[in-house]
Amino acid sequence: MALEQIHSVTGRAVHVPGDDIDTDRIIPARFLKCVTFDGIGEHLFRDVRYNADNSKKDHPLNDPRFEGATILIADRNFGCGSSREHAPQSIAKAGFRAVIAESFAEIFFGNSTTLGIPCVSVARDARAALVARVNADPKAPVTVDLKEQVVRAGDLSVPFTIKPGARESLIRGTWDPIAQLLEGADEVAKVAARLPYVQRAAAQ
Repeated sequence: MALEQIHSVTGRAVHVPGDDIDTDRIIPARFLKCVTFDGIGEHLFRDVRYNADNSKKDHPLNDPRFEGATILIADRNFGCGSSREHAPQSIAKAGFRAVIAESFAEIFFGNSTTLGIPCVSVARDARAALVARVNADPKAPVTVDLKEQVVRAGDLSVPFTIKPGARESLIRGTWDPIAQLLEGADEVAKVAARLPYVQRAAAQ
């Protein structure tokens, strides 16, 4: 089954402020016990969004103006800390389809890309202008255009950077290597059948 070719992502956006937001803040460690990732999205930013009695804190993701946002705007070094893949999974399961930040932790960036979530880097001043636009009109659509490498919000257009390999894999629909491997399982089996050491191992 072919993967989606992701040329652009359009949706409403929300800004979660703060530099160096690590993966433990994105998804606290106690929620890593899940066998699958189903339901993990409801725990996104759990400890900074809710009090111990489950009452809501003052947080952008609890603000009804940003309900249904599908583009997350962050600041510098987003996704740092541990390499837990649950962090981008919780973002995806919460309905976000793209992340905009000044910079990203390397492993978080890679894990997000393999989920089909573009992580694009926007310079600080340009990102501040984008955040101001989003906060002024939370319902306005924002577009992350991978082909043109710009983020658009109304008449505002700001450039972004993304690793060329990640950009190409998203546009071509080759962003999940496991899916690619499964899709080519028949070819893998044919090659394995020609390898003497594989045959010897199977016979033992």
